[in-house]
Amino acid sequence: MSKKILILTGDCAEDYEVKVPQQSLQMLGYKVDISAPNKKAGDMLQLVVHDFTTLDTYIELPGNRIPVDVPAAKVNANEYEGLVVPGGRAPEYIRMYDDTLELVQDFFTAGKPVAAICHGLQLLAAAKVLEGYRVTSYPACAAECRLAGADWQSEPVITDKNLVTAQAWTNHPAWLRAFVELLGPKINV
Repeated sequence: MSKKILILTGDCAEDYEVKVPQQSLQMLGYKVDISAPNKKAGDMLQLVVHDFTTLDTYIELPGNRIPVDVPAAKVNANEYEGLVVPGGRAPEYIRMYDDTLELVQDFFTAGKPVAAICHGLQLLAAAKVLEGYRVTSYPACAAECRLAGADWQSEPVITDKNLVTAQAWTNHPAWLRAFVELLGPKINV
């Protein structure tokens, strides 16, 4: 039986930050489950792609649709080796569900590897698990990280204890490498 990784997300998550980790971890032999609150197994999530124009912020375009494998309320963290929390807009609303916050806390309490990227730190801040961690995120989330007790730094990728964080999908190679190192397998390059 392959080892399992959970991707905890929702509608309007950044497409690249869901699909690239999902497929990369599957390539390494992990079974990757997509989970979301307030959804049933088989429900479809709408992902989005963010793009930068001449505006002061990004715009959002439709991305892929992907099925939910397991509702967040039915996830047992003990069945998973690690947790991935993508960014996009999903973290801003999935943090409103108690079962989602408790699930994140379960991974941290167990000391399991957690990878969060971009706006994914909004969920970790709401779950109150960032106290004493050194982290990075999309810069717009720096204030939330600091308010949650984290030492936010403007670096592409940071690993601290069981947590690896990154600013955006452009940091995928280093972020995913650091996560896999926390999981244990060695990457041959």
